[in-house]
Amino acid sequence: MSSITLDRPTVSGSTLACEVHPSSDLQRFFTGEPITVNYDRSIESVPDGILVVPILAQVCPVAWANGADVYVETVDGSFAHALAAVQESLCGMHDFLEGGELYARRVHERSGGSDDVPGTGTGTDGSDTDDSARTSDDDSDSALLFTGGVDSTCSYVRHREEEPTLVSLRGWTITPDPADDEDWETLRERVSTFADERDLDTAFIETNALSALDHAMLLAHYKRYVDGGWYSSVGHGLGLLGLCAPMAYTRGIEDLYVAATHWDGIDLEWGSRPDIDDHVRWTGTQCHHDAYDLTRQERLDLIADYVEREAADLELQTCNTRLDGNCGQCEKCYRTAVGLRLSGLDPQAHGYPFTDADYRDLRRALENGAWVLGQDERYMWADIRRRVRETDREPESAAEREFFAWLETASLDELVSESGPPLSHRVLRAGARNAPASVYNTAYPVWKTMKTGLHRVRLGR
Repeated sequence: MSSITLDRPTVSGSTLACEVHPSSDLQRFFTGEPITVNYDRSIESVPDGILVVPILAQVCPVAWANGADVYVETVDGSFAHALAAVQESLCGMHDFLEGGELYARRVHERSGGSDDVPGTGTGTDGSDTDDSARTSDDDSDSALLFTGGVDSTCSYVRHREEEPTLVSLRGWTITPDPADDEDWETLRERVSTFADERDLDTAFIETNALSALDHAMLLAHYKRYVDGGWYSSVGHGLGLLGLCAPMAYTRGIEDLYVAATHWDGIDLEWGSRPDIDDHVRWTGTQCHHDAYDLTRQERLDLIADYVEREAADLELQTCNTRLDGNCGQCEKCYRTAVGLRLSGLDPQAHGYPFTDADYRDLRRALENGAWVLGQDERYMWADIRRRVRETDREPESAAEREFFAWLETASLDELVSESGPPLSHRVLRAGARNAPASVYNTAYPVWKTMKTGLHRVRLGR
């Protein structure tokens, strides 16, 4: 029977570690590293049921893809119920997911209900939960995953009266590799500056979760089923929110927001959606998929209003190629700059070296397939086109008028359908899918460079 067993998590100061033991048929999806998470304050007072949340949030989707069961010593009851709901959503979205069961020796439930806000409670095994070190009067009771891009900045603007703690993570787009140290410091400095100017708290989290998972093998098996990668299409809503659980517990965070990438009306197989993120919770904390009611252009409108009223010198950071500013030449930089103009802002005043001459380069790049675009980019350019059609705003120049006239009749479907991974990548993935584990483990460096007394927590198949 396929299974994944988690050791009891260990804590040393602000560092969490957990050994993961997959059955032999699932070993190819793990590198053998323990999953570690580093926080910026001590987590030694956090109960085991919360400490295991970041680990379960990474391994459960892998288990569900293989019909595997997961075994833990202790789990927070609220999070166990959340996993059931998330599994149902993910299995409904992805046909290749089979589901699985979660088994735990102890399930911690709060007295008065599993969804109570912080207080004093007793676990179902009779042990007291220690809330004495959870929070201080200076802590915010809300938090927001924050990068400084359009989506997270919009969510900040929406919830700024709550003075949310800004949370930044290293381990996905910024990897734990020392080569990414400079990018991480750049992000920390930018987020800290944004927070200091608004008298907000910050929280910084670092993890090796995606290197502990064998992401290359996950792509080899499942890329054929998804529009993006494994984590973006399946794991990142649950995964990123789950990493925050010990941080939220120590700070008394009741509401944790993650900004929406898409919006109502976009039905894409994406790992962060309302029917995933809104289910995620653990004792004392409820997660929220935020601003799903706004298109990307409408989010820029909200930011533009904030700029006019409160933050004239606000700069956004959305670049696909660098973190110390915006290159101005990648698809996302161009798209954001155009959107800023449509919202009445000068892109050059907010971090983008964009001029009228760039419209011609942008059109040429889109027509020539310079970027690998997915369905989400198609929806975002369609959103821009819709705004152009609906507004009575006059183009600022002949170059802008010419670009929008082209966009009006351009086939966005063709821009996406002509993009895709090289054939050589698809062949390598097929070979990795079919290789025995022993062969794969030997060839891995080449691929990389190119149960007794258990409570059954039902997570229906």
